Amino acid sequence: MDITTTNTTLLKEIIMRQIYPLILLTISNVFMTFAWYGHLKYKSTALWTVILASWGIAFFEYCFQVPANRIGHDYFSAAQLKIMQEAITIVVFCIFSLLYLKEEIKWNYLVGFALILLAVFFVFKKWD
Repeated sequence: MDITTTNTTLLKEIIMRQIYPLILLTISNVFMTFAWYGHLKYKSTALWTVILASWGIAFFEYCFQVPANRIGHDYFSAAQLKIMQEAITIVVFCIFSLLYLKEEIKWNYLVGFALILLAVFFVFKKWD
């Protein structure tokens, strides 16, 4: 294997180490959002039933979240992984709220979400 092939392979591996956590955290957040908020459409269902169903869904959330953080921590700090997860959560929640719950996103929600997304800038910005 020549040096160019080795460098290309290494570059691909580094890029995937950055992208895998993003993909896995997104999948995790879809499960998390359904576990936390999906039951709101089924208010007549017994509370103990939706709690058990939510725990079952949350199991799959953790099946993606734990590897995302384990893989991601090779490249990102824990704080960066956390703020990335929060930003993904906001995007997933907005889509979920609009499409599944049929709730509108008001302007003040967007301002609040934007302020949280601004935290991504502050956490990822190199201040050195």
